[in-house]
Amino acid sequence: MENRTDKTILIKGIKTLVFALMSIFIGPILLSFAFSQPENKLYIPLLIVGCLISAMAVFLIFKGIKIIMSSMFKDK
Repeated sequence: MENRTDKTILIKGIKTLVFALMSIFIGPILLSFAFSQPENKLYIPLLIVGCLISAMAVFLIFKGIKIIMSSMFKDK
């Protein structure tokens, strides 16, 4: 029995982490736009979208790490 990394699952995990990295930057940028002009009519929508994208980034980080770990340590 060989313990080898499943490369297709590993690539899927890396793609998930790339999306998480993009979300890590986009979420706080939207939040800073929202907080810079609270009197603007787009304040609430930008605040909501920024919070959702930031929460999605945290979720994608954990999901990506879990996928990468499952590609290395297969459960059979």
